Amino acid sequence: MKIDFAHLFRQYQTYKTSIDQSIQKVLNSSSFIMGEEIIELEQKLSSYTQAAHVIACSSGTDALILALMALNIGRGDEVITTPFSFFATAEAIAFLGAKPVFVDIDEQTYNINPNLIEERITPKTKAILPVSLYGQVSDMDIINTIASAYKLFVIEDASQSFGATYKGRKSCALSDFATTSFFPSKPLGCYGDGGAVFCTSEEKAQKVRSLLKHGQSKRYVHQYIGMNARLDTLQAGILLAKLPFFDQEIQMRQKIAHRYQISLQGCILPYIAQDCTSVFAQYSIRVHNRERLMQKLKDKGIPTVIHYPLPLHLQKAFAYLGYQKGDFPVSEKVANEILSLPINAFLEEKEQDYIIKHFNTLNL
Repeated sequence: MKIDFAHLFRQYQTYKTSIDQSIQKVLNSSSFIMGEEIIELEQKLSSYTQAAHVIACSSGTDALILALMALNIGRGDEVITTPFSFFATAEAIAFLGAKPVFVDIDEQTYNINPNLIEERITPKTKAILPVSLYGQVSDMDIINTIASAYKLFVIEDASQSFGATYKGRKSCALSDFATTSFFPSKPLGCYGDGGAVFCTSEEKAQKVRSLLKHGQSKRYVHQYIGMNARLDTLQAGILLAKLPFFDQEIQMRQKIAHRYQISLQGCILPYIAQDCTSVFAQYSIRVHNRERLMQKLKDKGIPTVIHYPLPLHLQKAFAYLGYQKGDFPVSEKVANEILSLPINAFLEEKEQDYIIKHFNTLNL
């Protein structure tokens, strides 16, 4: 058996009629930039998350940059974040000239450890940027309380947690700002790059809308130095076609995760906090002898991915920050052991059985 890690083609075939109709509608209108589907998508994302304002944009990375720009974060500023995430989280901070200040993660959730944040706050700190990793939201109440005490902004990087809940509330509606990604393999993905910014302030939302169109307040009138970060109308149409099925897909991911949870042996399983739900953007376990196990699984047609093999503080691009090996021991330990198994709403039961059987047999 050869298993697909994401099953994007199987998903497309399931929703083909709806997706093709949405694409054709955009083609017929020929409104490929800022068409009516953009507004409709933003309204539906707002309704889904209960976020006050939603602005669709060109990628999850651009969403992070736009949120930081809307808060005037730049050279000389510091933003507290996690060293255990995809590169874009800290990259967006550094791209604007600000300094990423890393805080180690909680060993159970793999999200930023909120108990370590206060000691890293300085007069230069302007924001806290937690990542809701693997589909589970960070401990936002504690983070928001700390931010409020020090008059800091909070930006939730929800690129992997759109659809997840924290104490009954949806990810992306838990802080001043949130951002998400609609990369194709995300739980809600388009067929290219895409993202969104969520925020509580109407003033900041209008600024983001301006920034993503070269800082325009109206046509050919530019209030800010901005960027070209619009979401293509075609991608909005695809997301609108997939959104009605999204909650059902989350339930399927959670069902598969539960099967893994009760069946996999000889590894550290994901921990989901009692007041959280996860959308399982990845199903990430921890194992010893990872590379040898990955090769054995590959030989059986089972793909695996490491999310993420090298913490951000040890990346060459961030050498100028002066961090060294050992500075964030939990992140380094997890990075050496983490391994993601296939999980998606279209992973058939026989495929799940196959993965579980061979994992338990080969993980010796």
